[in-house]
Amino acid sequence: MTLHTILKMGDPRLLLTAQPVTAFDTPELHRLIEDMRETMAVANGAGLAAPQIGVNLQVVIFGTGAVVPRYPDAEPVPRTVLINPTITPMGDEEIEDWEGCLSVPGMRGVVPRWARIRYQGFDPLGGVIDRVAEGFHARVVQHECDHLWGKLYPMRVRDFSRFGFIEVLFPELSDQADD
Repeated sequence: MTLHTILKMGDPRLLLTAQPVTAFDTPELHRLIEDMRETMAVANGAGLAAPQIGVNLQVVIFGTGAVVPRYPDAEPVPRTVLINPTITPMGDEEIEDWEGCLSVPGMRGVVPRWARIRYQGFDPLGGVIDRVAEGFHARVVQHECDHLWGKLYPMRVRDFSRFGFIEVLFPELSDQADD
């Protein structure tokens, strides 16, 4: 396994639309997923997309299984590898909440997301994933999949009075400012 550097906002590779995975259950795909898991764990992330480590493929991993130090009030999210995803909103309701990103370290912003979604895609073996999610789970999926479409969460912020540095907005979280 290899620990990767996470690309930061401003790197043009983060603005690309990722390519679909065409071959499942390959050693290369399994190695990428293990590298992503290790990289996400070291960064204390709730999710990671392949483009964040410079790999232009539609692969995201997410899930906490337990409390994430960066989001202590969030409910656990099932550990998932999601490949070639699609997201369908289940209604028009949006919820605004604070988000951070490993590619935008030290900052947080309030981002609107669909309250309830259906996400579909494939697991590493090519098996179908088809789930409905809400709350933090839905937010994490939407955030990670945005990376596959060249979007970072600041592009979705509507009110920049609710965007800034963690150490200023949330001094109690300043020890986690390396988002």
